[in-house]
Amino acid sequence: MTRNYRLAKGDATRNRVLTSKPRLDQSLATQFVRSVQMKFLSPWRRLVLGVFAVSMICTCVQFARAQSDGDDDPVKLFERGQDAHAKNEYQKAIDFYDAAIKLKPEFAEAEFQRAMALLLINRKQEALDGFKRTVTLRPDWAFAYSKFGTFLGSYANDYANAEPILRRAIELDGGDVESMVVLAEIRQHAGDSAEALKLVRAATALEKAKSWTWRKRSFIERSAGDKAAAAASLDKALLLDPKDLGARHDRAFLRLEIGDREGAFADIQALEQAGHNSDLAGAFELAQLYDRAGKQADALRILDALPQNDQKAPEVVALRDEIAGGDGSSAESRSALEQLLEREPKNAAVLARLGAAYRRVDPTKSQNYYYRALQLDPKSVGYAIGYAAALNQSRQFVEAVRILRAVLSQAPDEYLAHTNLALALYELRDFRSAIVEYQWIADARPELAATYFFLASAHDNLREYELALDAYEKFLAKADPAANKLEIEKINLRLPILRRQIQRGEGAKQKRP
Repeated sequence: MTRNYRLAKGDATRNRVLTSKPRLDQSLATQFVRSVQMKFLSPWRRLVLGVFAVSMICTCVQFARAQSDGDDDPVKLFERGQDAHAKNEYQKAIDFYDAAIKLKPEFAEAEFQRAMALLLINRKQEALDGFKRTVTLRPDWAFAYSKFGTFLGSYANDYANAEPILRRAIELDGGDVESMVVLAEIRQHAGDSAEALKLVRAATALEKAKSWTWRKRSFIERSAGDKAAAAASLDKALLLDPKDLGARHDRAFLRLEIGDREGAFADIQALEQAGHNSDLAGAFELAQLYDRAGKQADALRILDALPQNDQKAPEVVALRDEIAGGDGSSAESRSALEQLLEREPKNAAVLARLGAAYRRVDPTKSQNYYYRALQLDPKSVGYAIGYAAALNQSRQFVEAVRILRAVLSQAPDEYLAHTNLALALYELRDFRSAIVEYQWIADARPELAATYFFLASAHDNLREYELALDAYEKFLAKADPAANKLEIEKINLRLPILRRQIQRGEGAKQKRP
């Protein structure tokens, strides 16, 4: 089962901070970067916003020379607006920009800054109107198109308004990497993989392309289903910047997806060496990665190194139990999983984990949890089988058979579906159908002794004595004397009678399979 535990909002729900942020002096650009809480954005978006910040400094510095301390100087008012902007005093900043524009109606830079401040307080329509006035004053200002469109597309997720603005930015500046990448993301979101790939490949072909550009290309290639190309793009990203932990992180995930556990293990080790486990969120994610790479000892080592208070976090308790091979049925594990569910009541993976934890403890609860997981993800074979197993546990065999037959119609080789269906049919005394399932199980796992016990019992109930004898003997040959002591004793009592029945020619005549 895929583990899908997340830490409380503000820690692990955020993406890890994997790229450096520029350190800027007091300016609108500095506060813009802070205002959008860069640590909660993806590394690529952080870099886009960082580039915006640096560019904004270059644009604004020409207005840094104040002529006087009075209120009749538009440049001085503009500077005051920037100071207020840098302090998160957005309305105050807007008032200063308004005053500057009133004195100098053609002040395009003030219009632009005002529009950006309006975006930050979610007055989008006013911001759009201000941006239109900006480009009316300076119709060829590529910078304004690029930064406003980038903000709309990558932060505000206003794709409809962002797209034409970004297209104009690219028209004005064919080397605008940021606009190409954001527009590519928008087209991918719209399902247009062809144009998305064309745009992002054009961006990576430019000399200004950086590691993050190749990371974005990898994401779009992966979304388009070309994991080999996505892996190659991440290789290129790390070639350009071996210290790009975001690219390292993405490549670890991608390598796990394509089954390259050893390659993923190398990337995960590099993340640990770079201090990815320096806080609870990072350590938790690192443990999950090690576990997915098949390195359970390393995963537990990371969790064991956490401070005692962090080790009590419900995510950590649940993950540790699963890594160690537990089924979550201990009181501590169930409590941890229920705390996780309180935070995320629609987390299907946690619901299914609780279903497994309660299957033998409380079948009704187990059934409810699996049902809810299946409602959230109706295509999940695992959740459907878990739900059917819970139904078996509560002796609702008819419904279990219905669900399991539906599963096997879509996934005929699902081993657990066959085992649960065999049990349900046996309990319903549909021995003929049960034999079909147990024979499938015996063919798939001939080393399992228990299968032959049920096969023998089913044949015996159908009075197919020769087939029953054959299956009983196979069971005795494979059974563990200690673990199967009770069954062995029953069979040893039954065999003499069964052999006499066969000698007398009793029972149904059945051809051997």
